[in-house]
Amino acid sequence: MKTAEKLAAGWLLTLGFMFVTLSATASLEKFTTRKAIIIPTGEYEFNAPNATYEDNNAAAGGLIFGVPTLTLGTWLALGLYRQSRQEKKAINQQVSDRLQSIFYEMLQENNGRVTVLGFAIQSQLPAAHARQYLDEKAKEFNANFKVNEEGAVSYHFDV
Repeated sequence: MKTAEKLAAGWLLTLGFMFVTLSATASLEKFTTRKAIIIPTGEYEFNAPNATYEDNNAAAGGLIFGVPTLTLGTWLALGLYRQSRQEKKAINQQVSDRLQSIFYEMLQENNGRVTVLGFAIQSQLPAAHARQYLDEKAKEFNANFKVNEEGAVSYHFDV
C-alpha cells in the first residue's frame, strides 16, 4: 500500500510540474511573440498567424490541470513523510522502553550490579552501544564503577 502511495505521489508531482511548466512556457511565449503582422499585397491583406489564442488556452489548461495535480501530489508526499516519521518515533520509543525494562530487571536481580557484557547479552546490543547506554544511566543515577583484574567494568547502582 505504501509503495502505491509513493508511486501515486511521484506521478502526481511529475504531472503537476509538467502542466505548470507548460503553462509558464505558453505565457512566456505569448508575451515574447509579436502581434499580428499585416502584410498589404494589393487587394488582399494577409495576417500572420496569431498564436495568442492557442497560448491562452495552453496557459489556462496548464494551470487548471497543473495546480490541483501538484497540490494533491504534495499533500500525498507530505502525508507519507509524516507517517514514516511517526513510525520511526514509535519504533525508537519501543526500543527505549525495552532497554529500560531490561536495565531495571538486571538491577533488581543483581542487587544494583551490572556489567557491560551482561547487559549486552540481555539486550542483544553491540558492546559499544551497551557501554554507551550504561554510561548514560551511570551519570543519571550517580553509579560507582569497579574494574576487575581483567579490565572489565562493572557498574554499581544504589538500589
